[in-house]
Amino acid sequence: MTKNLSVTEKMAYSTVRIECETTTGELATGTGFFYGFAGSDDVHIPVIVTNKHVIADAARGKFHLTIADIEGNPIDGQHFACVFDNFESRWIPHPDKNVDLCVMPFAPLLRKTEKDNKTFFFQALDKSLIPKQQELDQLTQMEEVVMIGYPNGIWDQINNMPIFRKGITATHPRLPWNGKQEFLIDAACFPGSSGSPVFLLNLGSYPARDGGVVIGSRIKLLGILYAGPQHTVTGEIEVVAVPTHQRPISISQIPNNLGIVIRARRLNEFESIFEEILRNEPKPNKPSQPTQ
Repeated sequence: MTKNLSVTEKMAYSTVRIECETTTGELATGTGFFYGFAGSDDVHIPVIVTNKHVIADAARGKFHLTIADIEGNPIDGQHFACVFDNFESRWIPHPDKNVDLCVMPFAPLLRKTEKDNKTFFFQALDKSLIPKQQELDQLTQMEEVVMIGYPNGIWDQINNMPIFRKGITATHPRLPWNGKQEFLIDAACFPGSSGSPVFLLNLGSYPARDGGVVIGSRIKLLGILYAGPQHTVTGEIEVVAVPTHQRPISISQIPNNLGIVIRARRLNEFESIFEEILRNEPKPNKPSQPTQ
């Protein structure tokens, strides 16, 4: 029997550390998370979500996956690495070239690990966690958020666990930041945080718009971190993708602990791609009926 996991434990198992080796031999890390798209006829398409710039020019990639026991429970401290060649080509880019998102279907990974007599444990997010517009309208200007990922590539490498970071919304999640389907958070965003899911998380109670307090818990996937504004030495402000590489550089840009988050609703725009894939898949032949 699968054991009960707390909300935050489930969140911890929803992410995966992405290690990339570029075509020039550079190493980079980023964050991905498991997500499930609902197809037709109760078909679900499991994917890993991250930013395009995380896997750009990646010749090889690696995931670390936690092993599950025979009852489907995670075995902390036991995990294995899956390595992929031609890594960048395995990802499907967002249909809008200006949106820094991509997904990798991992059903083949599930089949491969099962063939190798391995089962890994993960918790996939889904569309039910994406807030509807009326839910966004009920949020206050400043809400508590949690970002989960691998800042500076840091992780619990023994237990294969990510790092939780806490912050607040710096702009209202219901308002498109500078006309884009994005908003800002006030949280420290370091290399390796790219692709981190950003959650609205309230356990036990949360503030209402009228100033009262609502008793209960609330969890929503607000978006995916991808960039942050930085000051240059000349005092200018530039928006740069949260880097994946860690290398010695001269101090010419100073992060101001703001992160730019793509609204989670933009994940819905992948659905048309998968609908087309499902339509073009060959249908299994039906068994012929016996002749009377």
